[in-house]
Formats: sequence, structure tokens, C-alpha cells
Amino acid sequence: AAMVSACQSRHLQVGYDILKKPVLVVDIGSSTTDFAYICGGREVEMRTAGEVALGGGIMDEILLEESIRNSDQEDRIRKIFAESEAWKNYCEFAARRLKEKYYSDVEYWQQNECRETIRIYYGEMARLTIRMNEEIAARLVSQKLEKLENRSFRQVFTESLKDVRENITGEQPELLFLTGGVSKLKLIRGWCREVFPEAVVITSLEPEFSVSRGLAWSGRIDEEVREFREELQELVSSSIVEDIVRDRIGDLYRDAVESLADPILKNVAAPVFEQWRNGEIRRLSETEGIMRDKIAEYLHTEEARELLVRPITAWLKPISDALEEHTLPICVRHHVPYTALSLSSYLSASDIDLKIDAKDVFGVQDITLLIDSIISIVIGLICGGSGIALVSSGIAGVLIGAAVSLLVLILGKEWMEDALLKMDIPKPMRKMIPKSSFERRMESISSTVKANLYESLEKEKNEEITTRMVREISTQIEMCLTRMAEVVEIPLG
Repeated sequence: AAMVSACQSRHLQVGYDILKKPVLVVDIGSSTTDFAYICGGREVEMRTAGEVALGGGIMDEILLEESIRNSDQEDRIRKIFAESEAWKNYCEFAARRLKEKYYSDVEYWQQNECRETIRIYYGEMARLTIRMNEEIAARLVSQKLEKLENRSFRQVFTESLKDVRENITGEQPELLFLTGGVSKLKLIRGWCREVFPEAVVITSLEPEFSVSRGLAWSGRIDEEVREFREELQELVSSSIVEDIVRDRIGDLYRDAVESLADPILKNVAAPVFEQWRNGEIRRLSETEGIMRDKIAEYLHTEEARELLVRPITAWLKPISDALEEHTLPICVRHHVPYTALSLSSYLSASDIDLKIDAKDVFGVQDITLLIDSIISIVIGLICGGSGIALVSSGIAGVLIGAAVSLLVLILGKEWMEDALLKMDIPKPMRKMIPKSSFERRMESISSTVKANLYESLEKEKNEEITTRMVREISTQIEMCLTRMAEVVEIPLG
């Protein structure tokens, strides 16, 4: 509350930036002194619990006692206080007001008399005069009291400051903000500078009202935050996010295909071909099942998942831009920085624990769809739909070319293609197909694989899968927006 008050104070003008720096708030109340170490705009718990049984009330008691001793009606007043707690409290409060009045302008009261006479109506009227001057002010902070273990106000306060400094585990505060009526005393600011010489020590014009004003501002800010989050929830509950994602889901498939096609040819198709060429796979017809397993295995590797990060993150950028058309007005209405709900800034942030992980955008069903499509396309392009393209590629020589032509003429194309796929071609003949020839084949069909794969995805993906993808991606984005809204705080400066 004190920090909120400081940020809102036109007199202090500390600004919202102070919330990014370490600050120590010292609230000197009537019965306790509280220390709050605030870093990054949030309070950090201290091992000392941040509270000391020392308050301005100690000074009030000393001042009242001094006034009673100097009164010519001492016995009468002590009797009244013994019988009436209300009158004692009233006079103690009067002493507090006079003390704060004196501290508000010490230079003035050095030239003028600072006093107040209280009329006590309890049976016969009694008068009690309370005075403040430089000599009395010095005694208020230096007089040792039994209740303070024979220490003075200054000793206890200074020792508490040193204890707080030792127990701060982070950076030492750059600012000390004093609140409470006693903080008007210049001596106290001097004690703070002695213990925290690197910090700026400030207090407001009316420090006794800092906390109450801060609480009032906090209530107003909390209400505005509540309205902000309600408005965002209305956006999340609508179909706006789903509509934005659905309109661009085709781009996601295209970008994924563009990123995965060449790596699959290199990391899956080429090794499977080499296995067949080395005789580890007996028949071309067996490559389809092997290719399925190898593609599934590859798509679940960290390498393949990392390949999806860049295109999916890029795909989310226009999603973010479209969303900002709806989130920006909400931020403007509630004076929130527009970046607070910017998906683009969120994706690059490392200090928020919830993420839309680009690696997890594709679910198991979608990976299966990719596998089925990739297998049919890669096998078809590599083998020409039958295995002929694979066998007759490269420098297979006249023998292979002649043998294929002869079989086609004798047996017919369809039967020969099926027979060739099931044929256990001798290993020496397989070796006649050089690896470089296959690699050139991969390069030449890369663009066709991508085009056909995307076309296959467009045709084969059913409404159920598309709907699920839209729903799951939209849900993650909505969760992201909700989490961002939960940590939003209305700027205090």
C-alpha cells in the first residue's frame, strides 16, 4: 500500500520504474515498525519477519510523562488517568498530534512555541499543557526505557535497520521509503542513511496517510484489474480465437510440410534405400512397412520436433497480430501496456512459466496422418508407383534396362510391376545402382514431394482432425491469454 501511494504521489514523482528496483519500505506505526523489502514490484519475505515492537507510541508516552511531571496538577492528573483510561488515551493522542506538528516544521518551531493545553473534565476540571522543543525532541529518541530493555528509541531503530540489511538476500535497496507520522523526523532519515548509505531516503508530505491512501488506490486498481480480466474472459469465451486459428490452419500444414519433407527424404528414405541396396531388406514391397516405422520414429525425435519450432512460431505471428485487434482495445480501455496481452512478446519471453509450445502443436493423430501421406508419396515417387523408377535409375546399365523392357513386353506392365516389387533382386544387381544416383533422385523429387504431400493433407485430413487441431491450439492460446491476464497489474505511475 505504501509503494502504491508513493507511485501515485505527485510530490515524490518516483514513477512506475521504481517497481523494477529494490526498495525498502519502513512503516513506523504507533506500536510497531514494519520493514518490507520489495523487488521487481513484489514483496520478498525477510527472515526477520519484517516487524519490530517499536513505534511512535513510545515517544508519545515519553512526551506525555514529561508533560505530567512538569504540571502543577501532577497528582490530580495521575489520579484521573488511573480512573479513566479514555482521558489518558485522549491526552496521549494529543501528545502525538503535537509531536507530529513539531516534526512537520522543526525550523519554524525553533523560533516559536509549540504547545497545547488540554482541559480535562473529570469531576473538577484539570489542565495539562504539552510542549515540544528541541531539548524535549532529543529526549524522545535518546531516553532509555525499561520496556525497550534499557535501550533508547534510536538504538532499537538503528539496530533493527542493521538487522534488516544483514537479512536481505538480494540486492541492497536503492530507495528507502518512510511512512508513518514519525518519519517526518529528519533524525530518522539520517539514521537510515547511516545504515543504507547507497540508498535514496524519501518520505511523502503527509507520511501518516501513506498507507491509507495506498489502500484506497489499491482498491481502485483491484477493481479496474477485475473489470479488465472480465472483459478478456468474454473474448476467450467467444469464438474469436477459434475463428482466427481455423482461417489459418491450412498455412500451418503447408509450413510443416515445407520443413519436414527434405529432412524425411534425407534421414528416412535414403537410409531405407541403403538397407535395400545392401540386401538388409529383401523385397521392395517390404519398404512400405519399414518406411512407416522409420518415419514415425523420426517424427518423434528431438531433431524433427525442433524443425517444427520455427515454422509454427512464424505461423503464430499472424495469429498474434489478428488477436491484437481484439486485445489492444481492452488494454487501452484499462490503461494496461498492450504488450501484456501480446502473444508475440509472450512467445519470446522466458520468464513466464506457461508456454504455447510450438513442438506440441501436432498431436498423435496428426503425426499418423503425416506418416500415411508421406509414405504413399515417397514410395510412389521413389519407386514410380512400382519400384521401376528406383531400379532403373542411375547407371544400371543396358542389362537392367533391357531386362525391365523385356519383362514388360512379355508379362505386361501391371503384372511385372507387382512381380518386381515382390522380387528378391540379387545383391550384385542392387549394388549396380549407385548411392549418388539415389541422392540426385531425392533432390529432383523434393519439390514434388512437398506439393503432393500438402495436396494429400488437404484432401485426406477430415473435419474431425481439423476441428480438434483448431480446438486444441485455440485452447492453448486462450490459456496463454488467461495466464498473462492473471499476472497483469495496472501501472501505478
